[in-house]
Amino acid sequence: MLLIRPLADRDLDALYAMAEKAGKGLTSLPADRGLLQKKIDLAGNSFNQRCAPEAALYLFALEDTATAQAVGISGIQARVGRDEVFYNYRLSVTVNASRELGVHVRTPTLQLSNDMTDVSEICSLLLADTYKGGGNGLLLSRCRFLFLDDFRKQFSEKIFAEMRGVSDAEGNNPLWDALGSKFFDMAFSEADRLSGMGNKSFIAELMPKYPIYLSMLPSTARSVIGCVHANTAPALNMLQAEGFNFNGLVDIFDGGPVVEAFIDNIRTVREAVERTVTITDTPVATDVPVTERVIVANRSMRQFRATTLPLTCVDADTIALPQDVAAALQVQAGDTVRLAPLKDSGPLPIHSLKAPQ
Repeated sequence: MLLIRPLADRDLDALYAMAEKAGKGLTSLPADRGLLQKKIDLAGNSFNQRCAPEAALYLFALEDTATAQAVGISGIQARVGRDEVFYNYRLSVTVNASRELGVHVRTPTLQLSNDMTDVSEICSLLLADTYKGGGNGLLLSRCRFLFLDDFRKQFSEKIFAEMRGVSDAEGNNPLWDALGSKFFDMAFSEADRLSGMGNKSFIAELMPKYPIYLSMLPSTARSVIGCVHANTAPALNMLQAEGFNFNGLVDIFDGGPVVEAFIDNIRTVREAVERTVTITDTPVATDVPVTERVIVANRSMRQFRATTLPLTCVDADTIALPQDVAAALQVQAGDTVRLAPLKDSGPLPIHSLKAPQ
């Protein structure tokens, strides 16, 4: 069984291995054991409500229960920009015109922005290579939206994601080479590492506050603005299917796009339903296609759990859970769980399974 649960201390080695495998450019999860341990500690305090709600970081592990190993991670940052200023570039247009000369020029620009301050961010999506496919990434990404919906008071109404931009195997980025390196005098990988470790004050101290005219940048730099890394394209596709759209902001280092949505407009939230748990001795079929599976999540913050089950387990007002699945989800007969379609493949029967009024 693949099970979503809060990230724990025992996941450090697996998390480090995944971060190292991901390579350079994944700012939120650099391959640094000390920093990763700090994130695990903060996540534990967040789920157990031992820190201020706005400072919380909720990190979810995807565990293969057969090996008891974490094989994926995803996260939600409750608020950004409260302790350290959060920067993006906003794509804008500067217009210059002269009636006498008959000139009207529109020049695309990058404007330094703090627009995402105090907004909740979904982040840190990472999946081990051997577990990619089969809906595992969908579960890892979409379980967060059920959590957001159940605990809305912890988050802003608007949610955003900063997507990883284009870089090569050595961590080089054309936008950084043409722009950032001129002000920071360091390699992209080093600036990205410092930012990931929380050392962001140097951005405010060194970044130009004036508009950057794109026409003055080389075509190699302009071409990557708003584009994602090849490894990030599936994650972007998932978010777009959920209703996230590009909001005109890009990462100041690599030019990766920022996408956003309001919680009420997120597909998983809109299509989620509640069901009462019943316990059955019938084992769950393991060869059910992704399009015929649903995400099932308990309603606990401290012990959040989620997995997938065949749609056939669900009827108009209940869901039949085998004993082992109920134990993994930490629910009992009579408890309420949340359900949502795993994959966006058109209308699913779950839409007609509304509980009778």
